[in-house]
Order: sequence, then structure tokens, then C-alpha cells
Amino acid sequence: MSKPTDIFIKNVASQSERYAYRTPIKFGGRVVNEAVVVNVTVDVETRDGRTATGWGSMPIGNAWAWPSQQLSSEQTFAAMHALADKLAADAGQYNEAGHPLEITHDLAARYEAAGAEVCADLPETMPKLAQLVSASPLEAAIHDAYGRALSTSSYSVLGKEHCNRDLSAWLNDDFAGEYLHDYTLPIIKPTLPLYHLIGALDPIVAGDISQPINDGLPETLAQWIHADGLTHLKIKLAGDDLQWDLDRVVAIDNEAAVAQQQRGCDSWFYSLDFNEKCENVEYVLEFLRRLQERQPTALARTQYIEQPTHRDLKANPENRMHEAAKIKPVVIDESLIDFESLLLAREQGYSGVALKACKGHSEALLMGAAAQKYGMFLCVQDLTCIGASFLHSASLAARTPGVAAIEGNGRQYCPAGNAAWTEAYPGMFEISAGFVATGQLNGPGLGFGPPA
Repeated sequence: MSKPTDIFIKNVASQSERYAYRTPIKFGGRVVNEAVVVNVTVDVETRDGRTATGWGSMPIGNAWAWPSQQLSSEQTFAAMHALADKLAADAGQYNEAGHPLEITHDLAARYEAAGAEVCADLPETMPKLAQLVSASPLEAAIHDAYGRALSTSSYSVLGKEHCNRDLSAWLNDDFAGEYLHDYTLPIIKPTLPLYHLIGALDPIVAGDISQPINDGLPETLAQWIHADGLTHLKIKLAGDDLQWDLDRVVAIDNEAAVAQQQRGCDSWFYSLDFNEKCENVEYVLEFLRRLQERQPTALARTQYIEQPTHRDLKANPENRMHEAAKIKPVVIDESLIDFESLLLAREQGYSGVALKACKGHSEALLMGAAAQKYGMFLCVQDLTCIGASFLHSASLAARTPGVAAIEGNGRQYCPAGNAAWTEAYPGMFEISAGFVATGQLNGPGLGFGPPA
């Protein structure tokens, strides 16, 4: 099967840029203080002769995607960077034509082998999550180029008219006769609330600051709430220190309550992220029980809980989330690497999924469709995305039904990476009333282009 709109990849190029963080971020026991972003361009031509160039961008994010116990951060970073470049070069040799879903599926068949090649001299193989992150700027560029070649949004070319196969080719027979067009929005949401991150090192009150940054940006929680009108706060927790976790949430809730009262705001939300550090679900249940006793307002404001236990679901089948999910939605994040992992997570009691553009655009669209089909809670999260990578993440969130907010912490930790994009998309990087202006991402392709 083929269509005149199918594309050939004509050329692929990749390059990277490095940005220092204004302040470090701590999660899952790891500290990150810089971002290296891989940018990929893909030139395509349709069967009927239309041409375009697509753009993709994503931070390497090895601290999150590959938290190795054997390798240094420098080694995992170098391997992921090498894989990103290798996959881009390999894609330039791909000679078939098709829809981006088909092309990225074919290219993904090489990720594991390519990962093994770049890790040949290392004592550890690259995990699938790290492979997905390394490939994500390439996937984004392919989808972007396809929409641009057809002079329309990449989210408007996901139906039967353009796809050669239905969703059962990528998922299972539950999706026979269905297309991603059935699970994406034809018109972009004009705005989305922004989830602001509170990392484990971030000061809550002025007394927590030992060395002020003094760069003109907010530094305490109250300052951020007032400056950006925040209503959604994501709280990073330890997962292995119950008292610290409880004290942290209570302190944040108390400080937020004062700031929100000053603003005249009576409704705001939290997400709680344990970054898979909890030993078992009993930790989560005890945390929720004690939070209800000590600070019921904080529990009431909690919208969902993120990945509390180990990401390897198969190796830890005892970590079942049914009881916790009765209290609050519990979403998989690091565990979500394919459709099989989503089905296994459902079986183990997870009630939601966290979509991330850094796992690949095709993967995010497909997992978003599956989550909707099975009635799961949906959210879209960040990788401290900056510049184009944040716009990519936000466009995904604003085109996915059921996603109520978008996480975006690049403005907090690495604003230098946004500087070139702010003038072109001010509503995405200059936050007002707690919202980002996703309606600005309404151009061809993924909705945005490189700044002039």
C-alpha cells in the first residue's frame, strides 16, 4: 500500500549545543547542572514531488534515561550522544517511502543494534529508554517534515487519508479500523496550565537560600507563584525517607497556601514524583495515610502520583498499585517504553501514563491513543526541555485529549536555552496566570519553526 503523500528521506543532519543551568536540579538522588540538546534536520520529498525540511530537538537526558550503577554520567552521556548521531546518519540511508509512523517504526528496529554498537566497549548495554531519548529528535524531525511537505499540521495527517495502516499494526486488534486521527485534536488547545517543578534542592522560603542567584528570576516558591500565577506544582520527593517526604509536602502546601491567598486563588494542584525510589507500594500507602492525617489539604490538592517504584515492571511484579490507585491516579513514566509495558502496567494496577516527547513522537502518539482507549489518566511531562524541545512537548500536550496541563521547567533551570525562542513564541516562555499560550503552536508540521 502506498499514497502520493508518502515521503522519502533525502538528507539528515544533526548537531548539538550545550547550556549551563542557572541552578541545579535534583531528582531520584541525582543532580543535573547542564543540558546538551541534539538538533536534527530532515529533508524529505513526497512521492508526488513536494519537498520540505523538518526540525527536531531534545536534551540528551542521560541522568534520567540511564541511571547506571556501573557507568559514570560522562560515559552514559557520550554513548547516548553517539547513538543520536548514529541514528541520524542511518536514517539518511533509509530508502523506503511511507508515512512517518511507518518510517519511524522501521528505523526503531535498528535502535537496539545501534545502541549495542556504540556501547561495544562498555560493560553495560544501553537501556531501551535511553535509546528512545536518543532517537527522539530524529523522530520529531520526520513528523515535522511530513506536515510541512503537505503544508499542514502534522496532527492533521494521522487519519486513513494519509496513513497506509490502521492502529492495529502498531498496537493490537482492539484498534482495528482506528487511526491516530481518532485520538488527537483537530484544533489545538489555545492554552494549558503549566506544571512548575519543585526539585529536591529548590528553596521553599528565603531561609533555604544559602547563596542567592540574583539573576532577576524568582528564587523562592512564593516568588515563583506570584511571578507566573502558578496553579500546578510538581513536587520531587525522596521515596526512601518518609519523614522528609511528609515534611517537604507540608512545607510546600503551607507556603503555597499563603501565596495563593495573597493572589486571591482558592484552587491549585500538586503532582507527587517519587522517581521510582519507593521500595514498595506500602511506602506510598503509608505516605498517603500520614499525609491525610497531618495535612489533608495537601492530599486533596494532589492530582496524581508518578512512578513510585522501580521502572522494571517485569522484574518487580510484587509492586502492584491497585490500592494506591484507589486513592489517587498512579502513572507510569520511566516504565513506559512500549505498548507491552503499558498493558503490563495496567495489569499491575497503574491507572495512568505520563507521555513524554523525549520517548519519540510516534511512541507518544501511540501510547496516548492506548491510554485513552483504556480509560487511563493522561499527563505530559518534561525532560527540562528548552527551546524547540519544550515547544514539541507542549504541542503534543495541546493536541492530546484529556491532558489537563503541561510540565515545563526549562524556564526555571535553564532559561538560556529559551532565549532565542522567546521573541517568536512569547506566550510559551513568558508565563501569565499560570498558563502557556499553546495556540501559538498552530503552524505547519509540529506547529512551530526555528526562530529567525
